[in-house]
Amino acid sequence: MKMKIKSPNQHYTTQNAPKKNNKRTSLGDENVPLLSPKKTHEEDFNGASFSGAILNLSTTIIGAGIMSMPAAMKVLGLGLGIAVIVVVAILTEASIEMLLRCSRISGSDCYGGVVGDAFGNLGRKLLQFCVIINNAGVLIVYLIIMGDVLSGTSSSGVHHAGVLEGWFGEQWWTQRSFVLLITTLAVLAPLAFFKRIDALRFSSALGLALAFVFLLITAGIALVKLANGSIGMPRLLPDLTDMSSVWKLFTVVPVLVMSYVCHFNVHTIGNELEDSSRIQSVVQTSIALCSSVYILTSLFGFLLFGDSTLDDVLANFDTDLGIPYSSLLNDIVRITYALHLMPVFPLLFHPLRLNVDGLLFHSATPLLADNRRFALITVGLISLTYLGANFIPSIWDAFQFTGATASVCLGFIFPSAIALRDPRGEATKKDKILSVFMICLAVFANLVAIYSDATALFNKNASLHA
Repeated sequence: MKMKIKSPNQHYTTQNAPKKNNKRTSLGDENVPLLSPKKTHEEDFNGASFSGAILNLSTTIIGAGIMSMPAAMKVLGLGLGIAVIVVVAILTEASIEMLLRCSRISGSDCYGGVVGDAFGNLGRKLLQFCVIINNAGVLIVYLIIMGDVLSGTSSSGVHHAGVLEGWFGEQWWTQRSFVLLITTLAVLAPLAFFKRIDALRFSSALGLALAFVFLLITAGIALVKLANGSIGMPRLLPDLTDMSSVWKLFTVVPVLVMSYVCHFNVHTIGNELEDSSRIQSVVQTSIALCSSVYILTSLFGFLLFGDSTLDDVLANFDTDLGIPYSSLLNDIVRITYALHLMPVFPLLFHPLRLNVDGLLFHSATPLLADNRRFALITVGLISLTYLGANFIPSIWDAFQFTGATASVCLGFIFPSAIALRDPRGEATKKDKILSVFMICLAVFANLVAIYSDATALFNKNASLHA
């Protein structure tokens, strides 16, 4: 018989937890609020399905990252780029495996609990801060992209019409602030108020389906243009002309790492699984699925646009594609991507809300047992995200400095540091070698990326004032 999830007021530690004889197992101690799902009295929840867990974790991974893949190929070349995608996927799976193993050993059922076991309360708070910085930045960027697609943007100094403006002209109801307000109230807020990640499995399925629609349209256009000879085969290796082009290769690593970061949701999804021992299989399946999507998007996106590929390939679909129905296909691609981001939004909002609550109200009752606090934090964070998307319309440079750094910390540095600290003496020699490699790669690539971005920003400002 399936076991019902316990009440949020029942806090068992690893010492006094009751023995369980069914197949549903706990990932550890539930007395740490960070990223730990607490169920309300009213919920009769018998555990999430394996397929639902894969949908939610895969949608967590495939967000805005899919749009940066062709640009990564532009820097690395198609051959080296695909190889790097595979390497980052393998390292991500290894970091999550170490994290889950440390969770079982330490008796913690959340990311913060594992970090707290290794580095104490200060380490847990630092992790919470990184999750907040990463997820808040990503969610604001998601809203900005939705606004750009639907209402247009003039942040670069040149106005690019949005889909609604192109269809209906400039109207008061096609303005950015109004469109984002309706999108937030009608779509994002209702999804954000779900208390369980498993409740988002159907919207996650829609989000993944829309990502595949984008991939299929891009592949179709690329193959048509390849057949009629209007495009050639892409470069397989990077174009290295000087040392700056060599350093630029490392700027791709934080972007690729950020495209795979899902660590903040792994424990929550695992705790909701009907059989939580299958979480590692969920992780492996999700990473394999997302890697396939990333590789195919990289292949066809770079094949289609070549060295003209922009940092956000979505911007390439704002021009004439040189095929029949080009304008219609452009609109479909842009709308599909904006719709794809909407189901991703609540999956990143969920850990953001839990970490803000854990940072501000660490000793309070579980968040999901306090409806008033849950509603206030949810409304507050949604409001701040909406305001950020409207009043900070161009945050890409800031996002590169903060979001990418926080993502690398969440994906590589924290799991590796836990294995190196090894508070329980269970880490293997392989774990420690791999951890040193991941930390060195992450730190070096991040420093190079920050230096490169700062130099580019300084040169851009200097040219504007010249």
